[in-house]
Amino acid sequence: METKLKMLNAVKVVGLTVLAIGISIFLYGFFVSDYSSVTGIGIGTVMGAIFIFLMGVFFVATEEMHEKVDKGMRIVQ
Repeated sequence: METKLKMLNAVKVVGLTVLAIGISIFLYGFFVSDYSSVTGIGIGTVMGAIFIFLMGVFFVATEEMHEKVDKGMRIVQ
């Protein structure tokens, strides 16, 4: 259980950091810069942060379900 919490905390910190960077790039591109490509990079970074977070949560949930299935499927012969 402790490793799952470590993984969730790591995913949360990385996702939040990338999300903050993406939002700042998006706001800079939308309000300050005259180049529209900066806005697109910001949007892509935000989408990447969401993808990182969802994949991390999916991996933790898959690992937990795999452990539960292994525990229930062991047959002693």
